[in-house]
Amino acid sequence: MSVEIPILADAVMIFGLSCAVIVASHKLRIPTIIGFLLTGVLAGPHCLGLVGASHEVEMFAEVGVILLLFVIGLELSLDELIRLKRPVFVGGAAQVLLTIAVMGLPLMFFDVGLGKSLFIGFLAALSSTAIVLKVLGEKAQLAAPHGRIALGALIFQDVAVVPMMLLVPVLAGASGNPWLALGEMGLKGAFVAGVIFIGARKVVPLVLGAVIRTRSRELFLMTTLGLCFAIALLTSTAGLSLSLGAFLAGLIMSESEYSHSALEGVLPFRDVFTSVFFVSIGMLLDPAFVATHLPQVMGLTLAALLAKTLLAAAAGRILGYPLHVSILGGLCLCQIGEFSFVLAGVGMGHNLLSAMEYQYFLAVAIVTMALTPFLIAGVPSISGRLARLLPVGMSLKAQKDADTDLSDHLIIAGFGLGGHHLARAARASGIRYVILEMNPDTVRRERDKGEPILFGDASQVAVLEHINVSKARILAVVISDPAAIGRIVATARFQNPALHIVVRTRFVSEIEPLLQMGAQEVVAEEYETSVEMFIRVLSTYLVPRGDIERFVREIRAEGYGMLRRPMLNTADACNLGGVCSSFGATVLRVVPGAFVEGKSLIESRLRKEHGLTVVAVQRDGRTRLNPDPQWIFEAGDRVHVFGEQDLISRKAVLFIGEEGESWNGL
Repeated sequence: MSVEIPILADAVMIFGLSCAVIVASHKLRIPTIIGFLLTGVLAGPHCLGLVGASHEVEMFAEVGVILLLFVIGLELSLDELIRLKRPVFVGGAAQVLLTIAVMGLPLMFFDVGLGKSLFIGFLAALSSTAIVLKVLGEKAQLAAPHGRIALGALIFQDVAVVPMMLLVPVLAGASGNPWLALGEMGLKGAFVAGVIFIGARKVVPLVLGAVIRTRSRELFLMTTLGLCFAIALLTSTAGLSLSLGAFLAGLIMSESEYSHSALEGVLPFRDVFTSVFFVSIGMLLDPAFVATHLPQVMGLTLAALLAKTLLAAAAGRILGYPLHVSILGGLCLCQIGEFSFVLAGVGMGHNLLSAMEYQYFLAVAIVTMALTPFLIAGVPSISGRLARLLPVGMSLKAQKDADTDLSDHLIIAGFGLGGHHLARAARASGIRYVILEMNPDTVRRERDKGEPILFGDASQVAVLEHINVSKARILAVVISDPAAIGRIVATARFQNPALHIVVRTRFVSEIEPLLQMGAQEVVAEEYETSVEMFIRVLSTYLVPRGDIERFVREIRAEGYGMLRRPMLNTADACNLGGVCSSFGATVLRVVPGAFVEGKSLIESRLRKEHGLTVVAVQRDGRTRLNPDPQWIFEAGDRVHVFGEQDLISRKAVLFIGEEGESWNGL
């Protein structure tokens, strides 16, 4: 049977195998990129030989690279670069330069030329943005300290790959005088960038605005792709690379208000063509070569994994992170990246790699990428071991002016948005607190503002001892790393069995393990978000506020009640559940002129006539539990009362008039 268009048969084979591989990848919980590489190995000429039109496949792969860089430019706004300037431009630059210096330049001692040595350093310096961000995102570790190290380095690498590709002809010596070539390339780049950015300020917003006003999705998509390919063609005509033009096109559009719409339209095309790119890379690998040179391939793979981990860890230390956190960041960056394949292809065209060297590179790169998900999956256990084994001095910088007489204080582990809010509330309420944070930039910035913040790992005994955890009342854990949360809870509970531990976590499924480790209260973002959602919906439908509050109390009593450790036996819970859900504790501040001001507890008749029980009163930073009947209320007192929630809401006027602050607690 003859096929008029051979590429169609190859496309059917590639997409059919890719679909099967994606299904298998999901079942095995490995990134689909690895599956695409394996698809290429199987379908390629060195294995089953199922694909014949390899040149056409490479053309599709080139389109995939263009779209991949275009999307990276779209997602990488200039504002984001400015916000992450230190992790990107200090940590990322340190990682790339150290890797080039250590894994590339020493090859000169083995009679490898300077240009080729630098080029090999370029290949080794890049990591897989697609794999690392996907795996860290799925495991909710992007906001963790090691995730921040990895993210900063990956962003810098994505930017650095463009000048690396521009330097390949210079490194190959194909441009004659290298300094003249660099100058010419710089002038070309400046001219093209100037034309493009001037056009971006004037032309692109006008064009996209006119297209948007037509309300035609098809026209917008075609215009977006047209701009991408047109700018790529412009840079190519100027003697630069197509990839550089695509990246600049994305960066230009990222500054417009239409970038999200453009990204949404281009993503499906990027996914399809990028998949073909990874398949085409797999087709180049010769399994017979790997089998013949297996010891060398394994040795090079182990060397690459170890060297890249340690060099990226050094970049983490330069940023000021503890050693064990830096090593975890290094583990996330230990693979060879997808842009190394692009760079290697350009280098092959300029004779910077021989056919055998290219096969070694492909084998090492594919194996390191395949191992990455499993290495990142082991980060929690590796982190725990490193935290115990490494010297405490590596993870604690004790400030000389740290408060050593802390007692009855609040410890806040983590200073993101949740930590900020908690510290602000504690400061306004006169509660003594101390903050532990692992981001050195945050520590420096907040200490300059006067916050009692220390740089340290809250999972380490010495760090907790330094802030008198044995005398603390409450530990609030508001960090984003699930594994670190568990270690902090276990360590703090061991150090202070009476400590009240409150934890914020992402998912409901994480509540029970944390309770078993020793936390008293675990707040799941997933659960609280669902509660807030139905509050907004019911409010929009003008459901009475009292009914909404009753629904909230019932849901919290039923939902969290099922998730917490049972404190009563089943029969007691069944008998008391409905009664207890209607009661609560509230803190009310006595304002000047309030009914209770100047009256004693017995004179106010709070329990006898109003149904409220006073369990404690806070005054001048001290707490009086179960005050006696002769206790005189004063303005500014914070009175803890217990009773029915609805009754407390009605009787709050006795203390605060129309204003107050409350919490649903008991």
